[in-house]
Amino acid sequence: MTRTRPVDDRLRVPGDPVADPEAVLTGDRWRLTVLTPGLVRLEWSDTGDFEDRASTFAVNRALPVPSYDVRRADGGRVELDTACLHLEYDGGPFSPSGLKVTVPRSLDSSHTSVWRFGEPADGLGGTTRTLDEADGAVPLDGGVVSRSGIAVIDDSASFLLEDGAPAPRRPGHRDLYVFARGFDYRGAVADLHAVSGPVPRLPRWTLGNWWSRYHPYSAQEYLELLDRFDEERVPLSVAVIDMDWHWVDIDPRHGVGWTGYSWNTDLFPDPPAFLRELHERGLRVTLNVHPADGVRSFEDAYPRVAAAMGLDPDSGLPVAFDPTDPTFMDAYFELLHHPLEDDGVDFWWLDWQQGSHTRVPGVDPLWLLNIAHYNDSGRDGDVPLTFSRYAGPGSHRYPIGFSGDTVVSWESLAFQPHFTATASNIGYGWWSHDIGGHLWGRRDDELSVRWVQLGCFSPVLRLHSTLHPFIRKEPWSFPAESRGTIDRFLRLRHRLVPYLHTMNVRAAEQSLPLVEPMYWEHPEQRAAYDVPSQFRFGTEVVVAAITSPQDPRLLLGSTRAWLPEGGWTDLLTGTRYAGGRALRLHRPGDGYPVLLPDGALLPLAGHEDALVGVGHPEVMELVLAPGADGSFDLVEDDGALGGERATTPLRYDAASATLRIGPVEGAAGVVPTSRTWHLTVLGATAHVTRGDELLAAAEGPVGTRAELGSTSPDEELVVRLGELAPYGWERTRQQVDDLLHRCQVEHDTKLAVHRAVHAATGPAGATAAVRGLELDRALEDAVLELVLADPAATRA
Repeated sequence: MTRTRPVDDRLRVPGDPVADPEAVLTGDRWRLTVLTPGLVRLEWSDTGDFEDRASTFAVNRALPVPSYDVRRADGGRVELDTACLHLEYDGGPFSPSGLKVTVPRSLDSSHTSVWRFGEPADGLGGTTRTLDEADGAVPLDGGVVSRSGIAVIDDSASFLLEDGAPAPRRPGHRDLYVFARGFDYRGAVADLHAVSGPVPRLPRWTLGNWWSRYHPYSAQEYLELLDRFDEERVPLSVAVIDMDWHWVDIDPRHGVGWTGYSWNTDLFPDPPAFLRELHERGLRVTLNVHPADGVRSFEDAYPRVAAAMGLDPDSGLPVAFDPTDPTFMDAYFELLHHPLEDDGVDFWWLDWQQGSHTRVPGVDPLWLLNIAHYNDSGRDGDVPLTFSRYAGPGSHRYPIGFSGDTVVSWESLAFQPHFTATASNIGYGWWSHDIGGHLWGRRDDELSVRWVQLGCFSPVLRLHSTLHPFIRKEPWSFPAESRGTIDRFLRLRHRLVPYLHTMNVRAAEQSLPLVEPMYWEHPEQRAAYDVPSQFRFGTEVVVAAITSPQDPRLLLGSTRAWLPEGGWTDLLTGTRYAGGRALRLHRPGDGYPVLLPDGALLPLAGHEDALVGVGHPEVMELVLAPGADGSFDLVEDDGALGGERATTPLRYDAASATLRIGPVEGAAGVVPTSRTWHLTVLGATAHVTRGDELLAAAEGPVGTRAELGSTSPDEELVVRLGELAPYGWERTRQQVDDLLHRCQVEHDTKLAVHRAVHAATGPAGATAAVRGLELDRALEDAVLELVLADPAATRA
């Protein structure tokens, strides 16, 4: 049965746009609203009428009134102080001489930082609407964090939302939001979310691997493709069907075939049966839709839509796409989309083709579609979801973002880590990229591998490519070495889902996105701003993406990285690095710099190279980076909106080398009745005991692995790590030898490096000897990365 809801609910946004009067200061034609200690709204109105309706950006101004002091002087002058900022305003039209905000200090000043009206206030960027046809970096719109500590969102041009309908703004109105949290970048984004609405929690299944390809699949061909993924032991969680699900070769009198709502029954003779089969395989399904051309007479639903719009169905006249018309939007959802959802479509990929204008001045159709699709998808209490382009500040309320059709090139790959992390500066954390690039370019297997590796550590991993017989993303279309690495990282992505879902909940409840620029955690460290390919990936992981081709002699890719103070251990190699420095990290094609700080606890589904889905696993591996105390709360839930939740506390005490898992807190019925835990102690040897029992453990290239046994939700599993010791100098020697074996350099050069390292008893002697060989810079850097990884550790 088709499910319906009132049309005006589709454009309603939770929140209260009217600020507490105690937070408001007014003059004849100006108004100041103190929203938080670090966020002030500044309005100027030529008529003296001010705006209390919600905008696409600001939907909740009814925030707790912060403490502030205000002083008024003759001539209408105002001075305002909060815990974060000092504001001076002359009471006239906003001007550089009359409006000034000061914060205590910035990265470039030991005194104060000043912003005057009209000056650019953001140097760190936010995001942009699309990366369509981008071949490298593109300009980014502003965010709410800045080296100066002050950033501004000009909300003057956004349209308003009134009683579930879009409305234009009154002319002569200036509407600014000044964010002045100084170095508290996370606080600035929390303020953004406070006034603009929180980040929603994604369904857990969105965090697995998505398969997408612009290709005219038939139902049989698509199912055979999924069979092949199963045979290859590559997991998927989302099936994307691009535009060829509907008729695209249409009579020219109707226009072109981008827009469509009727299944191509030549390719999909029984759509409900096809969708049932996808669901039985554990997949969720999204269909691509380009709504710009409205509803034309060849569509199955045309007679009903035409009648609903008051047109004679026999006329054959097209029904124009008009997202500002409630009658059309009723028909759009209830007659076009809901029947397809009843057949089994889970959510919609809203592709962008409808431009930026509607018949209501200033109203962007992308905003209307994002809000309406998101709200409509949650009409029966389901977790809402859409998949669309970024429309501007406030778009974080409507995940997931589709970044667009990038060029297949190293330049495109090099921009994506920076682009993804910087989007967090405008609170937009859930980007989905075309992993591997979309169009043009040339075949480059190394590029494809590096892109999948980045995808594994991206908010959403979606393999995608354009309509082209030679642009392929199926892992088995690559040669053996590349294929093996792609498979491994796609499996790792699913193993990361327990961690990713915990970060998903954290993003929704704490305004902390999964991917953060390095300078968020270290805003006063200049080096943190100089590593655009490096980012924090949740609480436990830092990734330094490799985005350039490997050195042809070393056969290693590399990236410039900066490690904060402390110890850092690579998840994939077990190599421990001393922090507090910049360095270049080198990896072969099957490696990638994924670093855990001392004390990190990373929960993974399954064990080692397990094939897992996206549910709550019965087998878990806990990766520990020893060296400091660690704490992590693993969050699992029943998937319902506002449903039941189970939290498993994970704790490591470094002084006693004791690890504690559980017991589960909350709704224990959410998790399996019995769960087997494995432990990997990164970069170290250890004897692992549970009670009086010495557990079987094996030393491997990344650390010591042990099976801890099974536990029920109400039990606490406690193990101790005896004789815990980091890997020593002999392992470093072996790593250098492995590097030398790989390198395409002179044999006598290899031998000289080998002798220099093996003759030394530790990093200092080896470093001096290697530098004395006067190697070429690339080889010397690669060798010394290993020799000097952790010079303070005991190496003898």
